[in-house]
Amino acid sequence: MYNSNLKVMIKKIFTCCLLLVLFAQAGCKKDFLQLDLGTTLPEEKVFSDPLLTTRYADNAYNFMIDDYGRLQDTYKGTTGQLTDEATGVVNSLSAIWAGNYLVASTDIASTYTRMYQGIRIVNTVLTNLDQVPWAGSLYNPKIVRAQMLFLRGMFYFELIKRYGGVIIVDRPFTPTEDIDLPRSSYEQTASFILKDLTDAEDILKTESSANYSPATDWDAGNYGRPTVGAVKALRAKLLMLDASPLHNPTGDIAKWILAASASKEIIDMNKYALHGDYNTLLNVDTSPEYILIKVRAPRQFTGTSFLGDFVMSPGSGGAQGLLNPTQNHVDLYEAVKRQTTNGPIVSSAPISAPGSGYDPQNPYANRDPRFYANIIYHNMTWQGRQIQMYEGGADFRIGTNTFTRTRYYCKKLWPEIYRAGATARSLINYVYFRYAEVLLNYAEALNEANGPSAEVYGNINLVRARAGMPALPAGLSKNDMRTRIQNERAVEFAFEDIRWWDIMRWKKGPELVSQTLTAMNVTRNGTSFIYSIVPVEAAYQRMPFQERQYLYPIPLTEVNKSKGILVQNPGW
Repeated sequence: MYNSNLKVMIKKIFTCCLLLVLFAQAGCKKDFLQLDLGTTLPEEKVFSDPLLTTRYADNAYNFMIDDYGRLQDTYKGTTGQLTDEATGVVNSLSAIWAGNYLVASTDIASTYTRMYQGIRIVNTVLTNLDQVPWAGSLYNPKIVRAQMLFLRGMFYFELIKRYGGVIIVDRPFTPTEDIDLPRSSYEQTASFILKDLTDAEDILKTESSANYSPATDWDAGNYGRPTVGAVKALRAKLLMLDASPLHNPTGDIAKWILAASASKEIIDMNKYALHGDYNTLLNVDTSPEYILIKVRAPRQFTGTSFLGDFVMSPGSGGAQGLLNPTQNHVDLYEAVKRQTTNGPIVSSAPISAPGSGYDPQNPYANRDPRFYANIIYHNMTWQGRQIQMYEGGADFRIGTNTFTRTRYYCKKLWPEIYRAGATARSLINYVYFRYAEVLLNYAEALNEANGPSAEVYGNINLVRARAGMPALPAGLSKNDMRTRIQNERAVEFAFEDIRWWDIMRWKKGPELVSQTLTAMNVTRNGTSFIYSIVPVEAAYQRMPFQERQYLYPIPLTEVNKSKGILVQNPGW
């Protein structure tokens, strides 16, 4: 995030000590609260130098959730594969599919530890900021403080959406202190996050530094750090979680009004806009739609990488294609009608609606344009060839785990330039917040508070129009609008690490997670093909969803060593 010369200098000074810090954290008995011991650069040295302080603070960014594939081998497995969105041969997901969360380290135990490691760094920085001799340096300590407050809010948001109320820690602990602490309530945890975000926003709205100003945000070399918009977006997501059935079982309208207001604040900034081309949404350096993304280099293509060993079809040179959209997901894309072959879409409807025009034997014709942006399907043109999803074709084999289990691959996370022998590279950005989510959050919250007003229609129709889709039909009831908004989110944010968390906050696990997952069987019949929907193999189905699964269990290692103080979530 700094210029290249500075990066080189800092790397020489600080790489070794940061690695030792991380190893010390990873090896501690109670690593999420433990003081870092045995480092070659003691804290008093770090916090006697503004440069070292900011670099130590930057280390907290490394603990953010930062990629779609992360649930196995660091690059395989998405949260969408826990839902009706996708499936695939990812062994670490089997325990979660079966509801055996206590033996699943994927996301459940690892995220708990990771977030508290980040919180430990943040708290260390916040505690020591005032002792740093900032005078005459390039850095504004208030801007450093704002970043740390935002990151702590982000870390606690990742915890609260998984576990509910958790242990609140707002300072580092000494080696002799008792660190067996009780959990705070969900409400206390949410309030703690909101206060951090308010404090961070107050600073970012008024303070400047050499590379940040409230008017222009960060300079290009620091793109990806929190801004006023990012703080507001995180607040809006937290308030959506708070207003949803998981944490609002009585349907308190006041909570939905607060959530709507939080999203409206972002809209009223007049700072963000929808990206012009949905097809390239994740593949550009910057976009008016981006509120906060993970800045990373273009993706490498190797046999042990996100693309080569998880996303791509073996027919295009991938080692194994394990991210497989389900037929359940494909069925969510509306059927469309045009007055002329290449003319604009004039009407649309769910494929099950009478008169939709959907043809089960020509299932990929005339669908929501986002289908063609998100899904690799049989007989489409891709990389100069036709995709072959029939037995014996290039992209499907019965009896092998390296090919798709559903006859689909994920196009959204597979730029077309990646294939066998290719050397070109592309960005695939991990997006924390984008403007389309703000618009749909606002529409959802307004609908829940006041029903399907013109403003609800207007915001959801903005998102649809960007994709070339027509407006929703007039006269929808509140329940009908809720259904359409939930469907819109499933399509718009496909494979973006959102579906699982939406289903959890809506409390729709039995309906959506436990439904029979289906695939498209493609049979070659001379020069034509026969399509039939079939269940996915039993190994990739999910057990009946239980009430306890809406919150992850606190890792047993933490519960067992807490002397009975740390209370487990209900049902675990």
